[in-house]
Amino acid sequence: MEKPEWAQRQTYTLKQLHQYFDRIALPPTVRTALLSGKNTVDVDKHDEKTRLDLLTTLQRYHLAAVPFENVYLHYSTHHTISIDEQELFHKIVERGSGYGGYCLENNGLFGTVLRSLGYNAYSAGARVNEAAQPVAAGKNWKGPKFDGWNHMVNLVTIGINQYLVDVGFGSNGPHSPIPLVAGKTFFNYGKQTGRLRQGTLLQHVNSSHQQELWHYEFQNGDETAPWTPAYAFTEVEFTPDDFEIINFFMSTHRSSWFTFYVVLSRMILDDAGEQIIGDLTLFNDEVRRRVGGTVELLQKLELEDDRVAALDKYFQIRLSRSERAGIKRSVAQIL
Repeated sequence: MEKPEWAQRQTYTLKQLHQYFDRIALPPTVRTALLSGKNTVDVDKHDEKTRLDLLTTLQRYHLAAVPFENVYLHYSTHHTISIDEQELFHKIVERGSGYGGYCLENNGLFGTVLRSLGYNAYSAGARVNEAAQPVAAGKNWKGPKFDGWNHMVNLVTIGINQYLVDVGFGSNGPHSPIPLVAGKTFFNYGKQTGRLRQGTLLQHVNSSHQQELWHYEFQNGDETAPWTPAYAFTEVEFTPDDFEIINFFMSTHRSSWFTFYVVLSRMILDDAGEQIIGDLTLFNDEVRRRVGGTVELLQKLELEDDRVAALDKYFQIRLSRSERAGIKRSVAQIL
């Protein structure tokens, strides 16, 4: 039985895939492996290892080119976020600027790209630990206390293995496909290590095995450093309608930190494009670069004009006059 139109997932055309590859500066050899000429999606011709290697490279280049950001919520005439696949493509790829998006945008676009290439991929929901969010800094929050469903991840199956693929959690997210194996640690970048484990939430009344979620955690420093729970995610597929509800809350509710802070973060590749070595982050009124374990303050933003210039200088996001005016008289404005 053929699915009705409303039950189908959108995919991108071959022309759009080539445009996306241009946007993330994907090397020609990887493009050729993913697409046979200009007319055929060719990922299925490869063995499982090659498919995983191609996915890893695609994720790495995406993270280095497409920032985690919420600029539209502050510098725009509409202050809204659309997660429609074609709207995302226009914003991130076609517009010709350095825009990315927050989790629902970046993972929404990337998941659509993966399905368009023939990967067995779907999106699921996650709950972010309050103590892992930027607003937790200096508050000594205890936990982990996980929010309601407020994050999107992609789950990709290659052979018999399933992988967490997330391009929407900023600098502390996993930067390569992570197999769903509990307890196995992995190198993330710099001095950061990650791991997955399974378990229930402290908020759960019913702590039975059926309630367990996957927990993504990271550790900064050596093996004696504490582990920070980042988010807990389910293997249950979420529908576009589920994410519309999440998007509405995260982009409009005054308790959502996205509505009162300006944030941008993208990863830095080494010269060969083989490894992520750091991140570049603008948070509110500061621009910082982290390479390895060293954090450098690049610029303190004293005025709104400074931040507008920093968006262009560091992230190639050029705002129109009306977009610049969108932040006036808001809590996020630098005064």
